[in-house]
Amino acid sequence: MRDDIYTKKEKQVKTCNRRMGHVQVFMAIFGICLVCYLFFIQVFDLRHYRAKAKRQYSHSNIVMRGDIYDRNGIKLATDTVYYDVYARPEDFNDKVRTKEELATLLAPILNMQPAVILKKLQQQNTNVILLKKGITREQHDAIAKLKLMEIPMDKKTTRVYPQECMASHVLGYYNHDAGSDGRGIAAGVEYTARDILEKTPPQKSVEKTPTGNVIYNFTTDPLAVVEPVKGEDVTLTIDTAIQHICERELYKAIGKHHAKRGAVIVMNPRNGEILAYAVYPFYNPNNYKNASMIQMKNWTLTDIFPPGSTFKIITISSAMILGKINKNAVIYDPGKMKIDRWVIENHDYKTKGAPGNISLVKLFEHSSNCASVKIAMMMTAGEYYHVLRKFGFGSKTGIDLPGESVGLLKRPSSWSKSDKAAMSYGYGASVTAIQMVSAVAAIANDGVRVTPHVIKYKQEEYDKKIHHTQVMTAEQAKTITDLLRQSVEQGHYPIKMNDYYIAAKTGTSKKPREDGLGYTGNYYTSTIGFLPATNPQVLIYVVVDSAQGGEVWGSTIAAPIFHSVATQVASILNLIPDKHS
Repeated sequence: MRDDIYTKKEKQVKTCNRRMGHVQVFMAIFGICLVCYLFFIQVFDLRHYRAKAKRQYSHSNIVMRGDIYDRNGIKLATDTVYYDVYARPEDFNDKVRTKEELATLLAPILNMQPAVILKKLQQQNTNVILLKKGITREQHDAIAKLKLMEIPMDKKTTRVYPQECMASHVLGYYNHDAGSDGRGIAAGVEYTARDILEKTPPQKSVEKTPTGNVIYNFTTDPLAVVEPVKGEDVTLTIDTAIQHICERELYKAIGKHHAKRGAVIVMNPRNGEILAYAVYPFYNPNNYKNASMIQMKNWTLTDIFPPGSTFKIITISSAMILGKINKNAVIYDPGKMKIDRWVIENHDYKTKGAPGNISLVKLFEHSSNCASVKIAMMMTAGEYYHVLRKFGFGSKTGIDLPGESVGLLKRPSSWSKSDKAAMSYGYGASVTAIQMVSAVAAIANDGVRVTPHVIKYKQEEYDKKIHHTQVMTAEQAKTITDLLRQSVEQGHYPIKMNDYYIAAKTGTSKKPREDGLGYTGNYYTSTIGFLPATNPQVLIYVVVDSAQGGEVWGSTIAAPIFHSVATQVASILNLIPDKHS
């Protein structure tokens, strides 16, 4: 039995030795493999891990959008750097610095009460605590000098508009928070020019230690360390001096007449550059989140309305283009007439009756509805429609701002006789304010319609984006201009100036109901014209919505604004007088 016991123990020892041998062989093989692996990654795969390590401590500078300037170099929009201050509870160490001590150190720098900061630091169940947003560079540097490991700071940018409300509907706004397309949320030029504003050169990263110090080597670019990456700047055609005048005069008139909204647009008809684009109600892009949708909407692009008697310029021009009339045409004005089921009469028919035979100058001066209808009836619906399309109605002007409407111009096949009649004096079609500017500017520019724009392009870009459309001959354009000029001079318009001839027309139209069924008791009042009439350099369009009190006409509401703006713009641009010369 004893031999059996020894035999059994020997077997167990042999089994154990065999297993230990297997483990030793395995460990030896594992050790050899580990050595080979380390040798491989440190010798043969060195570049991969160097690059990976470099990425862990490389740092790219913050990216800033380009600035926006007016035509004279005045800054209208820019990015500014700010910092958010946080606290990391996992880094708190009462042996080094208590929460009370942290609060005491930070309070004078952050301009906060120590008790407020302490309450934030005592928050539970959070990895990061926001102490304050938007501190300045000076505050950041003061905190950095304290070398508080528990207090990290995050560098960010925000969009700032130094001129605040000025040209707010042109500039728009920008929010760095990403939208659905991964880019910031924007409006106005901030949106249409974002590819330029965000166009940056290839970024050069720099290497930093975990504490934020730059690791310099022979390839480090000193400028890349200190300068942020910045997009390209954009220059606008807007002149802030003229913009200020337009906004001021518009605001005064809106307040005086208790109007709902209004706009003043000033454009160079020769090249389509918009010098001022004032839209009321205004808003401050710095605080756009607090503005209502009504304030932020550029209604001169999105909303359509009946232009009223200013459209008579287009009606007379259309008939002249088609050869239906000439400058010496005489039209019989009955003062009142019936088309289909509708009665049309002049605004003063009840007091002055029928004017009889009138010239085109008298038509504009008197703003005759009946004479305009008679001229429209000389054209077929197709002819009239074709010329209106050449003037740009029924399509976008192509202005470099978002949200433009095509207006409302029905196909001629659906026109009734009364539709064409109403269109002749500004009711059959609905337009946007910028469409009226573009159309009348063609007359001021020898019959050539130029794409209106607010961005000042280099010549190569200008040639691609700005289109020139011949609407009428230069002689026809001069004829219409002379007719308008004479009507202003002979009439009692408040737009008449001492030193300049003005070619202009006022307009008044009933405001349609929002449901499209009938009209409200309010009016659109407007005035559009250009000067000097003998050599047009500036076109001005004024439109006021829902003025209240007294006589509400284009000549009483919009015309005084036009005159005030024209007088000051002529002085700013140093226009050469064409009267008495």
